Amino acid sequence: MIKAVIFDLFGTLVEIQNRQSPYRQLLRIGVQQGRAASPIDLRSIMAINGGLSEAADFLGIEVSRPQLANLQRCLDLELQSIKPFDDAIPAIELLRQHQIRITLCSNLAGPYCSVARKLFPDLDGYALSAELGLLKPDPAMYRSACTMLDVLPDQVPGVSDAQVSMIGDSKRCDELGPRVAGILGHYLDRKGGGPVKDLLSFAQGIAASNY
Repeated sequence: MIKAVIFDLFGTLVEIQNRQSPYRQLLRIGVQQGRAASPIDLRSIMAINGGLSEAADFLGIEVSRPQLANLQRCLDLELQSIKPFDDAIPAIELLRQHQIRITLCSNLAGPYCSVARKLFPDLDGYALSAELGLLKPDPAMYRSACTMLDVLPDQVPGVSDAQVSMIGDSKRCDELGPRVAGILGHYLDRKGGGPVKDLLSFAQGIAASNY
């Protein structure tokens, strides 16, 4: 019986309708200063519990006041454009009706954490990378989510005996990573190419399987 569900955030519950990519802009400023870009830069940013200024300091990128102000404007525009998918809130409400506990587990930079909590208040937990200093697919990230839910992942994930399920739009982070940690992970393919195409049918399946 599924007692708890872990949701990814971006691409799963919400979408950015006005993408400005302020952190990528910050990295481009660094390149202009001669700083070599690293494949792990964006992951590092998502483990910082701070804003653009803190990220710039961490990465050793010098930004002028006008540059920082422009980056902040872009960030604000992006944050204001984050909206839930049409099936997100109905899916959560359905799971709530069946007494299933819910938490978020997402890789995201610091300023996005408050948006996640505002759009989805009063959940049972928020395992957010910027706040925990951990990133998916680190097993410790999933264990933190389970601790918040007061459930234990299965030692060997199965179908009939699973207690915790996770869903998200990344095979690596939301399907395979959770399964390694003993959580029944599911890949959400909103384009219709996979077995799970929307959150409401996923929630209905969870509710039906608990009878």
